[in-house]
Amino acid sequence: MKVLHINAVSGIRSTGRICSEINECLKENGHKGYIAYSDGIEARGYKIGWILDRKIHALLSRISGKQGYFSRIETYRLLKYIKFLGPDIIHLHNLHGNYINIKMLLKYIVNNNISTVITLHDCWFFTGKCFHYTVEGCYKWKDECKHCPRIHKDNPSWFFDRSKQMYRDKRELLGKIKNLAIVGVSDWITAEARQSFLRDAKIITRIYNWADFDIFKPVYSGDLLRDMNLEDKFIILGVASIWTADKGLAKFIRLSKILPKNMVIILIGKIKEKMEDYKNIIHIRETHDINSLVKFYSLADVLLNLSMEESCGRVPIEALACGTPVIAMNSTSNPEQIGEGCGYVIEKDDIKDLYSKIKEVYKNTRSFYSGHCISYAYKTFNKADCLNDYIRLYHELSKV
Repeated sequence: MKVLHINAVSGIRSTGRICSEINECLKENGHKGYIAYSDGIEARGYKIGWILDRKIHALLSRISGKQGYFSRIETYRLLKYIKFLGPDIIHLHNLHGNYINIKMLLKYIVNNNISTVITLHDCWFFTGKCFHYTVEGCYKWKDECKHCPRIHKDNPSWFFDRSKQMYRDKRELLGKIKNLAIVGVSDWITAEARQSFLRDAKIITRIYNWADFDIFKPVYSGDLLRDMNLEDKFIILGVASIWTADKGLAKFIRLSKILPKNMVIILIGKIKEKMEDYKNIIHIRETHDINSLVKFYSLADVLLNLSMEESCGRVPIEALACGTPVIAMNSTSNPEQIGEGCGYVIEKDDIKDLYSKIKEVYKNTRSFYSGHCISYAYKTFNKADCLNDYIRLYHELSKV
């Protein structure tokens, strides 16, 4: 069996590592896996386009209001590669990265009757343009997108609302794929997909994102604590690729203003705002060094997931695997990731409740939660189980 993944990135960030790990599992089971991607670590497969094409695509998208309708030459070259490769299954991940022409790709899949898997890392595949919609309370996608309240978010448009046209194009083309499997990465997003036009897919199932327990596990981090002069501090950790208001950055800043001197926040990821004014916030640039990330998970006393919209973030899963309790917002998939004794779920924008839960962890100490965290993560987000679910799905789809 030959499977081609198409994703914005390869080998980096959550979705890039997911593609690479599925391919490793395919190889171990006697199959072949490839990745077509626009950025990241060089992989077995095909690199789509180049940075100038992505910049032009992004500019045209902002001007026209249509995302994924450009990069025609680069997509044509990709289709030639697909024809040469002859995959049994094409597995689509994040296509909203200004690197591919969606209509050309989907028409090719339909015309060549290629079995297709879509993993819903966010909600983009069944909306006009939005990655998420719960904060705005917009559920037009259940019927037809229009008058989009997030026109200036996600992949922003400067002038025009093309959400209706993009919604109709997705509904039409995805509806023509005969052998289509939809994978939600949480129960929450899987249930949402069942209410969308994707409900007619041959297969709809849930496969959680996972953690590699050979990598993500408690490790000694005393040297890092000494180097950062944090040995006597209670450490609150936040991790994101890019920190925005949607990821909870403003909440971390508000929290920092009421923390006592013995508590410090570490934020890992890209931040446009200057953080020097916040004395108890330490900013660490985005890292793709997994071993470094494991050390930060292991030295933290608690991880905060203050995003209101998550499909199934890998950060909380990886933190749990390292024995670190998690406090998360009560929204979208977040509550699914916190098992009994693994942390707390709080209501939105309640900083007092958030601080009280942090004090609860401080009082109990990290060790009180660690065993529960590791056990729940191993039972629920086990890499081998989740990857085998994908292999079984490929086999099932090939029989449809």
